[in-house]
Amino acid sequence: MKKRLWAFAVVALVAVPAAYGHVGAAPGEMGMGPMGRLEVPSFTGYYDGHKDTFLSTDVSSRSAARMEKINFSARIGKVKGLPEIYLVEGRAAAGQLPVFGSEPGERDYSPLWDETILTWKPGSIPVLITSDNQIDKLEKTSGLTERDGHAVLNCPIVKVGK
Repeated sequence: MKKRLWAFAVVALVAVPAAYGHVGAAPGEMGMGPMGRLEVPSFTGYYDGHKDTFLSTDVSSRSAARMEKINFSARIGKVKGLPEIYLVEGRAAAGQLPVFGSEPGERDYSPLWDETILTWKPGSIPVLITSDNQIDKLEKTSGLTERDGHAVLNCPIVKVGK
């Protein structure tokens, strides 16, 4: 009888935590410790004509990190092949927000973004940019220019709008 109880106890100790995905994790903890809530600022950006909500947590530019009061991470600046986040600098149409080149659920989505700066040439009339698909056309027809922002941002999209 003692052997059977011992075997059952070993199976129970191994099988129960494994059922939750991580050894040592209680239900709902996912092995990362107790979950808590933290209030952090969120932002809104455009993707294909609708608004998505995102966080801004890290950037590969030390000066941008100080200015935006977020974490500096030189390491993320070395990541290549990222989707773009477009930021309009200077004159902009009313209601202009950042524009994403992808969103969660798409093959090329990443919470890391290659920063691209958009500016309107003098004499041009800024229009509201709500999709990355507009940018090439506006560069050819409306005086919009783009340049590398020389930064990678960690801005996970946390809510997809439609």
